Amino acid sequence: MKAETLILHAEEALVEEFRKIDGIAQFNTEKVLAAFREERIAVRHFAQTNGYGYGDEGREALAKVYARAFGAERAIVSPALLSGTHALTVALFGILRPQDRVLCITGVPYDTLRGVVWGKGNGSLCDFGISFETVALNGAGKIDADAVKTALSSAEYKMVYIQRSRGYELRDPFSVAEIGEMCKLVRACGFQGCIFVDNCYGEFAEKQEPLEVGADLIVGSLIKNPGGGLAPTGGYIAGKAKYTEMCENRLTAPSVGAEVGSYAYGYQAYFQGFFLAPHVVAQALKGGLLIGKCMEALGYENFPKIGTPLADITRAVRFPDEKSLTDFIVSVQECSPVDSFVRPEAWDMPGYDCKVIMAAGTFVGGATSELSADAPIREPYVAYFQGGLTYEHCRIACKRILEKLT
Repeated sequence: MKAETLILHAEEALVEEFRKIDGIAQFNTEKVLAAFREERIAVRHFAQTNGYGYGDEGREALAKVYARAFGAERAIVSPALLSGTHALTVALFGILRPQDRVLCITGVPYDTLRGVVWGKGNGSLCDFGISFETVALNGAGKIDADAVKTALSSAEYKMVYIQRSRGYELRDPFSVAEIGEMCKLVRACGFQGCIFVDNCYGEFAEKQEPLEVGADLIVGSLIKNPGGGLAPTGGYIAGKAKYTEMCENRLTAPSVGAEVGSYAYGYQAYFQGFFLAPHVVAQALKGGLLIGKCMEALGYENFPKIGTPLADITRAVRFPDEKSLTDFIVSVQECSPVDSFVRPEAWDMPGYDCKVIMAAGTFVGGATSELSADAPIREPYVAYFQGGLTYEHCRIACKRILEKLT
């Protein structure tokens, strides 16, 4: 069957799924717009600042908009947070102290965080005497409630850690509803500490965020969902004030916290990107569904299964061998607006334990809100597809992928 015919059949089958995604985007756009209006955002908030940044209205207003939209008491939104991993690291070191214990109830965390928590001699949590323990997921890729109860009853923990997205694991991301059930479970066990959620890839994929169902802190990257494809760098930390204030002291210094921090390039892209983010996320979700449906028609297993409610913008596709995996990644790069002529090659990326191949012909380097795909070169051969600023771009890429694989 020709690629265009496959795509048309897939679009016909996905009409109802697309309608649901558009409804979520409408809801979240109204929520974000309300945050802008309630915080009285004005042109002056876009202005650049320098030096210490005392009284930087843009920085302060941007944080308030994020806090209001995400249901947080307080937020940090900063270009000084260099990536999702960096934002997570700042938050972990902001809250935790030597001899504290963390329980991760969603299995082993994403590759780049492993050096942060278990590294030796690199300034990791382990180096500071902080224990980071994990509870394996069950065979269905869900939390093992009994094991979580046992762990919480056997030791005193300062933090329960939840990773919303799959990372490089073959499981579905956790929905906000599932995260809410996790929060109820750990509170029912008597846990009184911080429930911490790595929210990367999940913002605006659903009508609620984890803070609205019991989480205390959420952390993410601005070159993923909430930056809307416009934020050039940065990250956010949002949640209860007592925790975000601790993180502010780690981001800058305990004596100044959130009182300092300038940005010489101005904040317009951050505000505008956040305003566009619900729509951009919807485009990515629909694009990922289209590619998933078409790959399914060709016999390729992909996750989440078509028809499963979507909780983030990533999609995993399993391939039988390294060549077909590489062909998939290369075809995404060939459809990129930037560096389309470059052929991706697997290389030893920092923070990973094997070679990784990545297609990222993006306007913002490495931005996974834009059309991108990456894969560790190891069995099982799985490509992780995410992003797409427009559905049209995803559709073009889908056609290219199908032509290469058929």
